[in-house]
Amino acid sequence: MSNLIQLQPHDEHNRELEANVHPTTWTNPTSSDPYHLVVIGAGTAGLVAAAGAAGLGARVALIERELMGGDCLNVGCVPSKGVISSARVAGAIKNASDFSIHVSDGVEVDFAGVMSRIRRLRAKISRNDAAKRFRELGVDVYFGQASFVDSEAIDVAGSKLKFKRAVIATGARASAPPIDGLDDVKYLTNESLFSLTELPKRLGIIGAGPIGCEMAQSFAQLGSEVFLVESEHGILTKEDRSAAEIVQNAMERAGVKLLCCGRNLQIKNDGGIRLTVDSHGKAYDESVDQLLVAVGRAPNVENLNLEGVGVDYDKKGVKVNDHLQTTNPKIYAAGDICSQYQFTHVADFMARIVIQNALYAVGPFGKKKMSDLVIPWATYTTPEIAHVGMYAKDANDAGIEIETYVQPFDEVDRAILEGQDEGFVKVHTKKGTDTIVGATIVAENAGDMISEMTVAITHGLGLSKIGSAIHPYPTQAEAMRKLGDQFNRTRLTPLSRKMLAGLQRFNVGG
Repeated sequence: MSNLIQLQPHDEHNRELEANVHPTTWTNPTSSDPYHLVVIGAGTAGLVAAAGAAGLGARVALIERELMGGDCLNVGCVPSKGVISSARVAGAIKNASDFSIHVSDGVEVDFAGVMSRIRRLRAKISRNDAAKRFRELGVDVYFGQASFVDSEAIDVAGSKLKFKRAVIATGARASAPPIDGLDDVKYLTNESLFSLTELPKRLGIIGAGPIGCEMAQSFAQLGSEVFLVESEHGILTKEDRSAAEIVQNAMERAGVKLLCCGRNLQIKNDGGIRLTVDSHGKAYDESVDQLLVAVGRAPNVENLNLEGVGVDYDKKGVKVNDHLQTTNPKIYAAGDICSQYQFTHVADFMARIVIQNALYAVGPFGKKKMSDLVIPWATYTTPEIAHVGMYAKDANDAGIEIETYVQPFDEVDRAILEGQDEGFVKVHTKKGTDTIVGATIVAENAGDMISEMTVAITHGLGLSKIGSAIHPYPTQAEAMRKLGDQFNRTRLTPLSRKMLAGLQRFNVGG
């Protein structure tokens, strides 16, 4: 297993990771009895489905061909946020003079130490996803390639596992789009990026989506000269444009060179990696030490024999209905293999739906639906962008009339004091009501703050309810309470306005 790029360098931390999530001495169990549930893939969706079903008393088998923990633990959320945390410290030191803190010697980044820290923390977190832990939870853990034999059995490493229900949770992988010359060079994806031990002096990144933006800003803060290439205008093109522009300005201040509206992109092997691209009428020809391709994903459907059991799929993944059932009624799917929302927290809740629907003919609350989920997401740049629900365009396309409320952080005391006053909270409500249909936050900790809006939408709490809840002062979350105040002021009648004005005069004269 140590030949996997995710386990390079094979130091003490990666050896600990390997011992947890794919032990070299592991022996697959043997069982002739049918399982209530067989789960293929031990990423987030698979782990949650397996642990949850076993906790309910089901006989469960979990199959993984590589590393338990999936993308999130090994090459996604965990290592990327480790890089971001170190980069933010470096960025804070560089900007310390803004707070009248003068660091005479500047910033010296020990990149090898940064990456070693990430590997150490990843190994620590991997205990939660360890094969031994899941065995102790009552799950039979198998390592090897899974392949459906028929609608009642799966082969893994020569063992035939019988099942009543199965879950495909094999996820997706990086898959580079066709780019002229890309195959002639050795490039990075998220699956190899975190094995670097030397900081690239010049780093090229293709794709200004979440991964591209997070890593572009982070590597710039750590000292790389970064060239970020994007075919469309700006960055994070699916996000609220005013929100994305704030992040773009912050990235450019950190030193990222954005080459957007990129045309005629070519990669050349010229004794090293060169990228040429036209951006806004100017031709660029840049040599880079490393090239990260941060666009393109492909579902892991190979070698599963899905055709043999009547499970439909396409280039986007396995096809499921709203109950996460595939075209074979005994087989379900969850996570990146079948979701347009490729986030760890979504995979988690999809797995919960599968447990309910696969194990119970009719659950206590009926069949669970994917469409009932209220899904937030965040991009962990500095500042972060977080969103839940509809954008204004979504509401317009759906024929929903909305009213929009915006609270800038330059009017929020804590944000001003923290030097983080460039962002805002924006909320869309159904016209004439306080019903929240969508929200976007741009702030240092927007990913944490969006949860308040997610709870509100999930449980039907209107904007006026948020305004009536006391928020501690001074906090940046107070911005959401201020939005509630904005809404409530729009509902003042002429009489109440007159009474309020009188009360204010009384207080001033008191």
